[in-house]
Amino acid sequence: MPSADGTGDSGDVHSGGLRDVVQLAIPAAGAYLVVLRTATASLAARADFTLDDIEDLRIAVDEASALLLVSAIPGSALECLFTLSPGLMRVTVSVDSLDGEPPSKDTFAWTVLSALAGEVGSSTGPGQRVTIELTKRRGDFGG
Repeated sequence: MPSADGTGDSGDVHSGGLRDVVQLAIPAAGAYLVVLRTATASLAARADFTLDDIEDLRIAVDEASALLLVSAIPGSALECLFTLSPGLMRVTVSVDSLDGEPPSKDTFAWTVLSALAGEVGSSTGPGQRVTIELTKRRGDFGG
């Protein structure tokens, strides 16, 4: 089955299952987050997540994106990479940042992310690029 990124390679994951990869880039502006929320919900539904899991993912991706947008370089793109494997969805959201600092993990927003997604992490680099990665397993009730 071809992947959603158009490469024609679904690839194997460590668990031995197939995976699909979808990449999406939108302007780094809050007005475009609706596109990301819609894509997240559609992909989670395609991966047979429950309605509650779909809503959790949609909110988590929106929250992660909002955290990154506050320091995004004006005119840059917010990039989102969705990796879907059997029973698992990994979402990586990244942006070129003015300060290159990851979001604080001591905030209410980070607590919300951790509650909605099973695993949450952040990283920086190369350069001023800041990334938040969310991993949600089907039926996972958070951290």
